[in-house]
Amino acid sequence: MNRRKASAASGGTVRLAYLCNVYPAVSHSFVRREIEAIEDAGHEVHRFSVRPAAKDLKDKADIREVAKTEVILGRGAWTTAFLGLTHLLLHPMQGTSALATALRLSAPGLKSKARHIVYWLEAACLARRLNELRVEHLHAHFGTNPAAVATIARAWGGPPFSFTVHGPDEFDAPVALGLGKKIAAAQFVIAISSYGRSQLMRWSGPAAWDKIRVIRCGLDAAFLEAKSKPVPAQSSELLCVARLSGQKGLPLLIAACERLRQKAVRFTVTIIGDGELRTELEHEIRKRKLEDVVSLVGVRTATEIRQRLLGARAFVLPSFAEGLPVVLMEALALSRPVIATSIAGIPELVDNACGWTIPAGSEDALVQAMSEALEASVKDLSAKGRVGRERVRRLHDARKNAEQIIAAIAAGRP
Repeated sequence: MNRRKASAASGGTVRLAYLCNVYPAVSHSFVRREIEAIEDAGHEVHRFSVRPAAKDLKDKADIREVAKTEVILGRGAWTTAFLGLTHLLLHPMQGTSALATALRLSAPGLKSKARHIVYWLEAACLARRLNELRVEHLHAHFGTNPAAVATIARAWGGPPFSFTVHGPDEFDAPVALGLGKKIAAAQFVIAISSYGRSQLMRWSGPAAWDKIRVIRCGLDAAFLEAKSKPVPAQSSELLCVARLSGQKGLPLLIAACERLRQKAVRFTVTIIGDGELRTELEHEIRKRKLEDVVSLVGVRTATEIRQRLLGARAFVLPSFAEGLPVVLMEALALSRPVIATSIAGIPELVDNACGWTIPAGSEDALVQAMSEALEASVKDLSAKGRVGRERVRRLHDARKNAEQIIAAIAAGRP
């Protein structure tokens, strides 16, 4: 039934390709779910990654994706350059147009120009493969270099393209990234929240606004159809799943933990993830003597994260900059209330009915929200969790969101 519906909506099976800078990746499960949902609806998807995936992937679903993914730089930079220049000799007019596109997308300065010439070569290799595979549409995730390569590949004679903008990286440097130029060249552009759409509207002319669509990231059946379980009565654990980076506000979380312990509150905080701030965070934990309270447990599989969420009292993520974190959807889908900052697209999912929203950067507000989560009754926590679960099932179903993407592609087909 799903396959027939998809074919009817799109006018037939669509052969498309997905492009990411690194795929698969621990933090990009939403891309895999989107691809799988599109394939389940009867369409054909080819995966492309600019760079190879990390070797320490833990999730079996991600490991399976490695074998399905073509890596543009997989044969090395020199081979990529050779193939790109060979493509130029075979298609000089397209190559010249693509080079002009690459230079228009670049920011002032030789470093940016050199980077975009590399994108030009990568795009040549990608366009050649897309044409060999008879791909009808290319979709890139992130408005940074994947969208640049997709834009240049179109000038090389590749298929029409679209891209999804997540934030916050794209909104930190929209001019340097040529965001408006990429929007103008795309068939359509996806924002993962209304806030994200507003930012894309900010950096594009009104004539382009009708091509900017809100299509939210989605979860799969492992979360959406998981049996709802109440918050464990004896749990005093707060869980955080995050990349250990400056965007996530984790030093603030550790400082809040010290203040809570000074109040003689019984609790633990478990942080799942890895990143460039790990050493600094470990130092902060030792300095504040919080080794028995805060645990950095590294990367975990999706199954392990689900089990930790089910055992937690609430989820906490004190981010300074975001798009709309998928981990908030995952926690709410399992009926766990969340503590999150009121920034970017987060208020479109989280409010006091399903958790706590706090001002970004406010240690006092974070301490207060964590205290309330630890003191709340299981009945109240479970009620918040149920509201969040229904909200996620309504807004963040990967199958429904995939249908919207296929419909957007179909709308631009001849």
